[in-house]
Amino acid sequence: MRRMIIGVAVAALLTAAGGAAPAQAADPAYQVLVFSKTAGYRHASIASGLQTIRDLGAANNFTVTTTEDANAFTTGNLAQFEAVVFLNTTGDVLNATQQTAFESYINGGGGYVGTHSAADTEYNWPFYGQLVGAWLDYHASITQANITVEDRAHPATAHLGKTWTRTDEWYNYLTNPRSSVRVLASLDESSFSGGTMGDHPIAWCKTVGNGRSFYTGGGHTAASFGESGFRAHLLGGIRYAAGFAKQDCRPENGYTTLYNGSTTGWSQAGGGGFTNSNATLRSYGEFGTLWYSAKQFGDYSLKLDWMMDGDDNSGVMIGYPTTSTPGSYDSGAFEIQIDATDAADRTTGSVYRRKAADAAARDAALNPPGSWNTYELLVQGERVQVFLNGRKINDFTNTDASRTLRGHIGLQNHGVGDDVSFRNVRIKELAGDARTVEGESYTSSYGVQRIAKPTASGGDTLGRVRNGYWAGYSHVGTVGRTGFSAVISSGGLGGTITIRSGSQTGPVLGTVQVPVTGGWETFRTVSTTLNGNGTGALFLTFSGGDGPLFNIDTLTVTG
Repeated sequence: MRRMIIGVAVAALLTAAGGAAPAQAADPAYQVLVFSKTAGYRHASIASGLQTIRDLGAANNFTVTTTEDANAFTTGNLAQFEAVVFLNTTGDVLNATQQTAFESYINGGGGYVGTHSAADTEYNWPFYGQLVGAWLDYHASITQANITVEDRAHPATAHLGKTWTRTDEWYNYLTNPRSSVRVLASLDESSFSGGTMGDHPIAWCKTVGNGRSFYTGGGHTAASFGESGFRAHLLGGIRYAAGFAKQDCRPENGYTTLYNGSTTGWSQAGGGGFTNSNATLRSYGEFGTLWYSAKQFGDYSLKLDWMMDGDDNSGVMIGYPTTSTPGSYDSGAFEIQIDATDAADRTTGSVYRRKAADAAARDAALNPPGSWNTYELLVQGERVQVFLNGRKINDFTNTDASRTLRGHIGLQNHGVGDDVSFRNVRIKELAGDARTVEGESYTSSYGVQRIAKPTASGGDTLGRVRNGYWAGYSHVGTVGRTGFSAVISSGGLGGTITIRSGSQTGPVLGTVQVPVTGGWETFRTVSTTLNGNGTGALFLTFSGGDGPLFNIDTLTVTG
């Protein structure tokens, strides 16, 4: 049985094109099999590739076994290796029995690395097509090209800048793998001749069964394996495949960039701040928050990459309001913590002082200081799920009526010496769900009162409603909301509810008429559509004749 890898290991320092990888301690010793059999075109670069991987192994504590003998693909033999590299293989290189053994190895938790013509291998083996991600269609000539680095948290690309320029033979693939892989880098087809895919991934990672797959289209030339940037790229792929670097390799589509070098739309609250260099934010100075002031968000998936130097402290703020003490953890926002050591409800993955992370899941997913990690914060209604490097580590539902998970997002700078870096902040807005609250749960008001009503939800209603009165609900956002309904009763005059955003005089999102229901104990529901242009908290203003108008039991906004 293949031995399990426990804990997180890290690789030695490599200086690479576009920047230097963080200085890291050595991984525990492990073994890698390099397979370079060819049944078609044979690349002259194989010898250079074999020597490069041996050198990487000697410098990073893994033992390299090289072979072109397909008989190495048995269940027993594969079990000793944390990763298998298909180094510029071509054609049909494994028989049916060997294929079955390799499938079992991958599904059981093994790692695969494919370089260049590994995509020109085993066209008639469906499992391999799934594993490699895409097969070769045809290639352009050897030429220089610009590579757009899409993921700068994966160890195969974290050492690079946003653009990586290098020379190789560039493949066009039969299919675009983006829907089934996490694309790490893609070719800019305007920078060279011969690209025909439009959207042109060139390096990616994915999970297959319980195993991990990394593929790079580079490595046709012998010179590739002498490039420090490409060697670091290959080492990162091996470390991921071997299970030492934890990464989110789920497919990612439909996200909008909030930060990838430009701070347009962001505002600093409180002291201190962030430096901005190489599309990386780095905290410094006193306590504060860099918040995205350009827009509030309803339901969303927020992803961002972060790295601590050591035992540092920061956090991601969600539901960050505009009217509070800037930068305060208790500002009305919720903080998803980044901190190596503290009480359980104040360490990495916790919802600060509200719910601790699942420690076992967190520790299994966490990369150590000096390495990049990726958060996904999935906000749906008043529920947030926290994913670390693709693994769920917390699930929290807000029951505090005075605040909401909806609103602005922010990055905390905690204080002097608490140095945390951030990259690639992106968001995908989701279709919202219903948010129902008690009418009497208003947080600001004029004129109205809470009225005891045993037949009402919660035993109370919002009452004493008259012309010109209003109620505000700071815990109910209007962002993306397109529907409003209220359970009302009226033994008075009836009237009109005007739904507004941000304040009692804010933009009107919609109105709804409230009829006389025949008595204060007789409830019915009224509803209307909203224009979807809300940016702030919910406010209701009331109008009608001279006298009592109606009561509100519950109200609901939908999106």
